[in-house]
Amino acid sequence: QCLYQFLAFVPPSNGSLREPGMVAVMVDTQHPLTLLLNSSGGDEELCKIQYHFGEFGNYSLVIKTLNTSTKTVSCDIVINEGPINSYLPVLFAFLVYTGILVILVVGRLFMKIDPVRNWVYKKLNLRETDHRINSEFGSPNTTDSVGSDASPRLWSTASRQRLRSLDTFRGLSLIIMVFVNYGGGKYWFFRHESWNGLTVADLVFPWFVFIMGTSTSLSLSSMLRRGASKKQVFGKILWRSFLLILLGIIVVNPNYCLGPLSWDNLRFPGVLQRLGFTYLVVAALELLFTRVGAESGSLETPCPALKDILPYWPQWIFMLMLEVIWLCLTFLLPVPGCPRGYLGPGGIGDFGKYPNCTGGAAGYIDRLLLGEKHMYQHPSSSVIYQTTMPYDPEGILGTINTIFMAFLGLQVPLLFLGCISFSNFLFQGIISAVLTKCSKEEGFIPINKNLWSISYVTTMSCFAFILLLLIYYLVDVRRLWSGAPFFYPGMNSILVYIGHEVFANYFPFKWKMQDSQSHAEHLAQNLTATTLWVIISYVLYRKRIFWKI
Repeated sequence: QCLYQFLAFVPPSNGSLREPGMVAVMVDTQHPLTLLLNSSGGDEELCKIQYHFGEFGNYSLVIKTLNTSTKTVSCDIVINEGPINSYLPVLFAFLVYTGILVILVVGRLFMKIDPVRNWVYKKLNLRETDHRINSEFGSPNTTDSVGSDASPRLWSTASRQRLRSLDTFRGLSLIIMVFVNYGGGKYWFFRHESWNGLTVADLVFPWFVFIMGTSTSLSLSSMLRRGASKKQVFGKILWRSFLLILLGIIVVNPNYCLGPLSWDNLRFPGVLQRLGFTYLVVAALELLFTRVGAESGSLETPCPALKDILPYWPQWIFMLMLEVIWLCLTFLLPVPGCPRGYLGPGGIGDFGKYPNCTGGAAGYIDRLLLGEKHMYQHPSSSVIYQTTMPYDPEGILGTINTIFMAFLGLQVPLLFLGCISFSNFLFQGIISAVLTKCSKEEGFIPINKNLWSISYVTTMSCFAFILLLLIYYLVDVRRLWSGAPFFYPGMNSILVYIGHEVFANYFPFKWKMQDSQSHAEHLAQNLTATTLWVIISYVLYRKRIFWKI
């Protein structure tokens, strides 16, 4: 539903020399395009053709006049030079990393040989390192995160080991985020979707929020069981939130590209800012309704999980109230010049009817409360929909659903305990299917990362739960996988995230390329930079250096 954009004017042919009129243009290859040919006056449609062009292909749109009296023309696409296979670099990279994985697996098999294992442990001092307990958002010992109830539980083990699956999940989300932020090889599926829909890039931030909620639940439980008062714990929550917001505003601010920062162009929203505020709300809410010293078996219910969920019904009411606020503001708030409840991208979308309505109520609230200069200036919607209004994907209204996402992650330790875990997240999947009508554009509330729509949250939490469950089973239950290499950046997530942002334009994370249009060069550069951060996090882990907020 995009408004047609002028592409080129084809000059008339030279009748005496019998040379056709010709013009050369470059077109996008991510989506199928509709080419519309109008007469010179622009008042008559001569032909229309839809085609999906391939990268670096050379094509001709041959237009022939069949009947001059009726102005009948034919339009045919001719392939002069076939497009390249732009996915070969991805295949090559996959084979390289698979080879590295095979080498590591073989190395692990050698580690099962006692003399080899003892020599390696002696040289690297691994046993001492494995006892290090530390992380940014908390992930306590499993024995601290469960009650004194002797009944078997999934989240408890006999040893005082850290739940590696949480750090593995966090590290996986973080490494994909780093790769995407570095450019993702300039592939469209490693970029954020322009508006509705999902790409790989749209998965990682909500997953990070989800695991933050899970870790928060275990961390608060651990601190309270160690004897900390609620006042002390709340002080730590406030301090962590303040530091995250401060780091986001001062250190990681994309408006630096506009020149030296000043109050005139300082971007207030951001990833770390949203994480900090989300953590503050979810952790404070969890702390408020946590019963210090309460026995887990004090409430008799047919299902063990309900013993933990029923005491926290006020939290669910609070979250539902937040969702009601989001729905009312999104669909009922009057936005000047825009239809009520508008969820579109604006610009040339919706046939150009609402060019200044990007994001509907969400964009309007940010522009009203923050000011246009204090928002993100280059939203993903500007690529295809050619929007001119600033729009912030980490704005105020979307933060409500980010809080809900973290709250759903906070429920994971409780839901893993009993019989309603799978049905709960399966229900979220059903909600997503109903809201979206299983389509990209036609649903009641489409999946949209820019808006952080409720369907986006329920879909991502469903995906996150399934992935976390799989990682937990492989890493902590069956111990078929150590979590490497994602475990290491997961242990130093704040350092890796801030570091990759600060040093993004410095060698060896970036260098001048010979061919800026080459997927292979971009992919090599982005994978090298991402791999370097994995290596850095591994070295820091072995040196027992952790940056804790």
